[in-house]
Amino acid sequence: MGLSKSSTDASNIHPTSDSSLGKPMKANVSNGSIFYGAEISCQLEFGSYCLWSKEHKEAMEDASVKRFKDQLFVARAYYPSIAKLQGQDNLSREMKQNIQEHERMLSDAISDADLPPLFANKIQKMEQTIAKAKGCNVECSNVERKLRQILDLTEDETHFHMKQSAFLYRLGVQTMPKSLHCLSMRLTLEYFRDPPPDMELSLADKFGNPRLRHFVIFTRNILAASVTINSTVISSEDSASMVFHLLTDRENFYAMKLWYARNFYKEAAIHVLNIEDPNLRTLNGLGMRQFSASEEFRISVRDLDRMHPLQMRTEYVSIFGHSHFLLPEIFKNLKKVIVLDDDVIVQQELLSLWNLDLEGKVNGAVNFCKLRFGQLETVLGRNTHDRSSCLWISGLNIIDLEKWREHDITGIYQKLLQKFHNGSEETWRSATLPASLLAFEDHTFPLDSALVISGLGYDYSISEDMIQKSTALQYNGNMKPWLDLGIPTYSKYWKKFLIQGEQFMDECNVRH
Repeated sequence: MGLSKSSTDASNIHPTSDSSLGKPMKANVSNGSIFYGAEISCQLEFGSYCLWSKEHKEAMEDASVKRFKDQLFVARAYYPSIAKLQGQDNLSREMKQNIQEHERMLSDAISDADLPPLFANKIQKMEQTIAKAKGCNVECSNVERKLRQILDLTEDETHFHMKQSAFLYRLGVQTMPKSLHCLSMRLTLEYFRDPPPDMELSLADKFGNPRLRHFVIFTRNILAASVTINSTVISSEDSASMVFHLLTDRENFYAMKLWYARNFYKEAAIHVLNIEDPNLRTLNGLGMRQFSASEEFRISVRDLDRMHPLQMRTEYVSIFGHSHFLLPEIFKNLKKVIVLDDDVIVQQELLSLWNLDLEGKVNGAVNFCKLRFGQLETVLGRNTHDRSSCLWISGLNIIDLEKWREHDITGIYQKLLQKFHNGSEETWRSATLPASLLAFEDHTFPLDSALVISGLGYDYSISEDMIQKSTALQYNGNMKPWLDLGIPTYSKYWKKFLIQGEQFMDECNVRH
């Protein structure tokens, strides 16, 4: 099985990221990626680029171009043997000339429309030349060897172009769009040019009031967090009892402060915190070097009991990042919070979650039963978990902070982190998966699987009916709705919660 972490890709875990349970998988952890021994599949090597490229593959009228390439392939294989034959000088010259003409035409042709007039004559001429070559007494092993050499070169060239395209795709999904960067910079500059009144001072009593409904979002993305908040507020009948705590890094802190001073979300209170503030960083011994939101992983598995044991299946999951384990210390006065990822939108009232009996558990989470603990055995360790248990995922989680403190989940996480982290930046990111999963072992309450439909950032097969019936949608995966590479069919649900008429959005050409 291969696993890749993403923040944004699920690709060979560059932080971006159903088997039968009877057979363990081999695994190696590398920079947040875990590769479980099996034949390399497209997604294992190139991540969600494979899904995107398949969906965006253009139908081309190139049957004749392909015919030219096939003929050139065969002619090149025969030519060295023909050139060595006694008495075949004319055929050798004819074949060489035809090869050169084919190469010249193919250098400028991608589709049939690019081919010169009367190209059919060239095809027929080459066909006759190849037929003559096949009629000669040549050493078959030499032709076969040449064919294999050309095949290897062709495969290498194809793989090179695939890698190049996948790199450009990954660049597109991992790089902040120019418009969003502009928005963040404009807001930051404006904050220091003309600081807004500190609205949070008048709301301080709300921020620590356990009788209110508290939502926590870890984010670096101003627009994404705004959409998450707006969707949650619009879907609620009582926004006055809602408090949103945004935890971000120092780079985006002032931009967010100004954004929420300028924009209002009905009667909800917004609290922006810089998690890299020294007062917060020293809350415990996590040794957190920087802000860490939810982490996304790409996990590829193979089923040894199926008919095609080498065929890989790839899934994408989100999990709590290091920063999440500061929750009980940051919010010491709160008893319960709902944690939302910034790629989530809420379509229906969440009031029922606040009254949900978690049966003494800490983390109310949606289970992801396409992957089970047993499939991560060599990553999580043996005999430390129920192998048949489903993975839980982040996105929308109801957290009992009192039970968290009682069971010292943060302390458990710290010990697990020491076990899986060897001191390198690579394992610092990849350790998130096993440490987060095991920290909540036996402390997770399964929420209704219909509560959140996930995968809107990579899965093209989700039906509109499922989307409309779901309480919340999660755009986990690389194709986020704020990117040009987002899936248009799903992005429309996200875009309807964008703030309208915001001056800086218009100035930065943020598309609505």
